[in-house]
Amino acid sequence: MPPELDPMLFGEIDPPQRLLMGPGPVNAHPRVLRAMSADLLGQFDPEMTGYMNQVMALYRPIFGTTNQWTMLVDGTARAGIEAALVSMVAPGDVVLVVNFGRFGLLLTEILGRIGAVIETVEAPWGEVVPFDAIEAAIHRCHPKLVATIHGDTSTTMAQPLEGFGELCRAAGALSYVDATATIGGMEIAADRWGVDVVTGGLQKCLGGPSGSAPITISDRAAQHIGKRRHVEQGIRRDDITDGVGPRIGSNYFDLAMIMDYWSEKRLNHHTEATSMLYAARECARVVLGEGLDATFARHAKSGAAMTAGLRAMGLTVFGDDRYRMTNVTGVYIPDSVDGEAVRTAMRDLFEIEIGTAFGPLQGRIWRLGAMGYNAAKHKVLLTLAALEACLRMQGFALPLGAAVPAALEAWGQ
Repeated sequence: MPPELDPMLFGEIDPPQRLLMGPGPVNAHPRVLRAMSADLLGQFDPEMTGYMNQVMALYRPIFGTTNQWTMLVDGTARAGIEAALVSMVAPGDVVLVVNFGRFGLLLTEILGRIGAVIETVEAPWGEVVPFDAIEAAIHRCHPKLVATIHGDTSTTMAQPLEGFGELCRAAGALSYVDATATIGGMEIAADRWGVDVVTGGLQKCLGGPSGSAPITISDRAAQHIGKRRHVEQGIRRDDITDGVGPRIGSNYFDLAMIMDYWSEKRLNHHTEATSMLYAARECARVVLGEGLDATFARHAKSGAAMTAGLRAMGLTVFGDDRYRMTNVTGVYIPDSVDGEAVRTAMRDLFEIEIGTAFGPLQGRIWRLGAMGYNAAKHKVLLTLAALEACLRMQGFALPLGAAVPAALEAWGQ
């Protein structure tokens, strides 16, 4: 074996204790990390299936729903997105995408691979799509599905969704919302919004690691997906029949089979990611233990404090204040400043990570997050103080010491 591949040359994983104050991932809550270290169980052990049922119950209030089909898709948040889209959309279906950033474009990327006919209704990055524009686009293209992002971390904007599902349903369309960046930090109201499918991730406001995607599915969407059920030959049973619709184009992301796995049928689909299920369960317990309203208020205070501190430095905050996500703030990089040099100094000198940007905003803004376990007053203040010092090192003139008092005042409000 070549010396560079000899595992004896590698030590234990011992990462630096960085404070992750970018758009995600964030530092996982210690309770979540402890839960992940628990012993593994067999996937059909009654203790394990009991934990699965508990996860379903725990995530219903987090999604704002009473949906029976509230569960996990094993994989990162994108696994939930792809499972939702590939299970609801067949090749040739018309899908309307509400696009106002990088992750709206991701929806079109996935849908293109499925073979959907993609229509879009768009807003410039830093804005959201007006409700009447969505309504007009639905009437124009008569989609089978309307898909949107709730909070797009690429632009830090949150799309208003009151009445979104009802609008889609009135037109005979299903509705889908990706709430990866907002679940646990901003209200998700699947039932009140009338939305058919919502997916999320653990690695942002829920304060967990990436690797599990919570999902909730309305009865209406479940019925639609069930028509496409195709049971694998090796696990067929007389009490489970195939649907009449086109087979779902992915085996791993087949929600019809995943629902059978999470149901009392316990039809084998894959080996549940046990440690990630433990993580998702503890994420939900942390959030619900604090209380949803208290969690949302903490994220709102953190975002307001971060924004106030940045403005007190003389920096310009990106995007429309009316629709800003509470947990991620974009700020323009001053023309005289090397943005990557500042990020490097933040990491090397203070062990704090802030985010860069994508697409048309790459090199133009930083994105600073305060979410989950990191949506805390002292972590926001430390980040602002470190950024102030790093900007001064770059020769940027700013009112020294103004950011922290401004953030404290905003937190108090």
